[in-house]
Amino acid sequence: MLKASFKALGDLFSPEFRSVLLKALGLTLALFLAVLIGVEVLLVSLTQFSWPWADWVLGVGSGIALLVAFFFLMSPVTAAFAGLFLDQVAEKVEARHYPQDPRGTPLPAARAITMALQFFLVVLVVNLAVLPVVLFGVGAIALVAANAYLLSREYFEMVAMRHMPAEQAKMLRRENGPSVFVAGLLPAVLSLLPVVNLAVPLFATSYFTHLFKSVRASSA
Repeated sequence: MLKASFKALGDLFSPEFRSVLLKALGLTLALFLAVLIGVEVLLVSLTQFSWPWADWVLGVGSGIALLVAFFFLMSPVTAAFAGLFLDQVAEKVEARHYPQDPRGTPLPAARAITMALQFFLVVLVVNLAVLPVVLFGVGAIALVAANAYLLSREYFEMVAMRHMPAEQAKMLRRENGPSVFVAGLLPAVLSLLPVVNLAVPLFATSYFTHLFKSVRASSA
């Protein structure tokens, strides 16, 4: 896992990945800005107070609330973007590090996007369920553990499905469940770090591509 993480970090800053990285960062920032502006406009249009200070307090309070929400919802957003960039990143990783291996088959676009959206909803529900207890010590651990399991499952299976049917990909993930879960702790923690979390979808895709190659080689 340590070797895979260093390889993924090197991939992230390599010239081959630069265009995909910039595209992913741009789309993520655009999404958050659109949501932030939309919520602010909605609040202003629905709430009009007679006192200027009340409007100011509402504006500041809603802004802080949104920033806190974004902090906890980065994992669902990471999951949603996985389907958009996974094949591009996985192809570049395989070409760069595993040129002798058979190339994976890209998932159909509609299926990849559908899976990403479905998983986004699952991760969103889990994060919202854990959110109330985050401030009580074990809640923060539960949040990271839940995201580690969900993100590792999604990334590993989506990478594996480039090389095998879906059922085989799920079986391979279950057979290596503990190691795949532990590997998921890294992107789960990184997704909670401001700025760093913007690059998590690309990092995690490369990371789990290397991990899949390692797992498949050891089980061959």
